Amino acid sequence: MRDRIISLKKTARLAGLLYLLLAVSATYSFFYVSPRIMGADSVATAENMVHHESLFRSGIASDLITNVLFVAVVLLLYRLLRQVDEYLAKLMVGLVLVAIPLSLLGGALKITTLGVFKSDPASFQSPQILRLADTLMKLRSYSNQMITIFWGLWLLPLGLLAYRSAFVPRIFGILLTVNGSGYIITSLTFILFPDYLATVSKFIFPTYFVGELPFIFWLLIVGVRDHLSITIVAETETAPKRDELVEQID
Repeated sequence: MRDRIISLKKTARLAGLLYLLLAVSATYSFFYVSPRIMGADSVATAENMVHHESLFRSGIASDLITNVLFVAVVLLLYRLLRQVDEYLAKLMVGLVLVAIPLSLLGGALKITTLGVFKSDPASFQSPQILRLADTLMKLRSYSNQMITIFWGLWLLPLGLLAYRSAFVPRIFGILLTVNGSGYIITSLTFILFPDYLATVSKFIFPTYFVGELPFIFWLLIVGVRDHLSITIVAETETAPKRDELVEQID
């Protein structure tokens, strides 16, 4: 039994470490690369892409690394939480796997856009080329918005699993749900009320950090609660008893 607890703790800490690396990789691409590439208009953006090609390509590579880490993290979380509710754990994995192809499509569109501009030195002065590149960049932007809803959706089953697991304090389950809801609201606003996206994003943006970041550091530093882990493993087949024990401790 003790070996099983140690295994759970190692799984949780490895998930926390990879989750942290995922957050760093995504932050680099979103907060460092994108602001330096996106210009006031298509021409400015195109010039930035070509003049800072290495930076632009590093952002694409960072997105690819993020996707690989995302798959690893969700599989480790599945291993950790599947005994709480296997259906929810599978749903969590499924939502992540749906988002990956959309993200890869965004990366392909970025490379394609760069290739369009590099193929012709005079392309910045060509209205046809600019319109094509502008269309590709819009497709990339729209695909990112589609991905955003899945960034939120996968956090909902994760939040429920965390809340019910007793591996971690229940507050993390609530915060993860709030975090995921923020992503979903942003994506739906883009689809249904695009004119209000900027306003809604200002209020929703802080929710992106209330759940995942604390959860990451809990997994990395604490892993899982020792005494609760022993109870969970022993009582896996008796959910009512498990819930009663969780209520007593939380």
